Amino acid sequence: MSDPIGIRATLIVLYSPRLEECRRFYEDLGLRFTSEQRGRGPRHYAATLADGAVVELYPARPDRETGALRLGLTLGGADATPPLAPGRHLLTDPDGRTVDIHATERPDA
Repeated sequence: MSDPIGIRATLIVLYSPRLEECRRFYEDLGLRFTSEQRGRGPRHYAATLADGAVVELYPARPDRETGALRLGLTLGGADATPPLAPGRHLLTDPDGRTVDIHATERPDA
């Protein structure tokens, strides 16, 4: 990898035809979603990560659907449901996206 530059991810939006199933999947990993709606837009879910980045789950539409995507998360394995042993875990969310988990012993590691 090259030297890091002053850019960081602040927002990840996933469009899902299985919105509630995806919400439960990511909540089982420890994300805490709140229900939101902006103006006349669709009701969706948002969770803020430890570094301030936001993950949003929106209902899919024909013109907005998240296809193949690989998402990597570091989380405290004991906080997941069911708990995850420390180490790497490749999970699949309800829409078939690969979620690469690095489970730690401590939730803030």
